[in-house]
Amino acid sequence: QVQLVESGGGLVQPGGSLRLSCAASGRIFGINAMGWHRQAPGKQREWVATAPDIGTTGYADAVKGRFTIARDNAKNTVYLQMDSLKPEDTAVYYCFLSQRGSNYWGQGTQVTVSS
Repeated sequence: QVQLVESGGGLVQPGGSLRLSCAASGRIFGINAMGWHRQAPGKQREWVATAPDIGTTGYADAVKGRFTIARDNAKNTVYLQMDSLKPEDTAVYYCFLSQRGSNYWGQGTQVTVSS
């Protein structure tokens, strides 16, 4: 099994920044990708960003230019730096890890952007 633990969520004012972290542990053999999804109240879960093992990172249009994803392979950790936050970024953010055809998810961390 693979466990993912997110941290770094919270309440921030519009225009502010937050940094999310997600640490993976357990049976890790070879990570293909790590990334983030989010789910706002009353909406479906949507993809935010991915950092693959091979290739370039990818971002949803809604966050491109404001969010930055990064991985620390030595720590099996992925980060999401979120700048210029907007109220519409309010959601539960879920970390994911793809490995050998299987996907694993964290429990989620709440991000609230409000004045």
